[in-house]
Amino acid sequence: MRRMWLGLAATVGLAVSTGCGGQSPEDSEARLAVLEAEGKQMDQALDAVEDRLLGSQGRLAMWNELGRRHQEVSAIQCKVADAHMAAILKHEDKQNQKARMVKQRNSMASVDTAVLTSGKAPAQQRSN
Repeated sequence: MRRMWLGLAATVGLAVSTGCGGQSPEDSEARLAVLEAEGKQMDQALDAVEDRLLGSQGRLAMWNELGRRHQEVSAIQCKVADAHMAAILKHEDKQNQKARMVKQRNSMASVDTAVLTSGKAPAQQRSN
């Protein structure tokens, strides 16, 4: 019995504290209209937040896709650049060998020319 009175007192206290005890129907309707208007404003605000979040998610997905594509393109570019650099070095070695051969040929030709054009007459044999 004591529990029943305690529960009833808590219910009455809760009803009075929430304003259900002494308000007129007009006040209740006005308060309900205000609460409905606030609810609509909250719904609009939440819709705006949801739109912004969805837009942000879309942009994030786009940037993630661009990042993934950039990594793929970078990997391909590195492979091509490595092959290109190897070809450049091979060509440079070939050109250096060619230059050494030309230099060697020119130095040999200049030695041969110097011997032949030394200004000395070939030794003649004297006949007596």
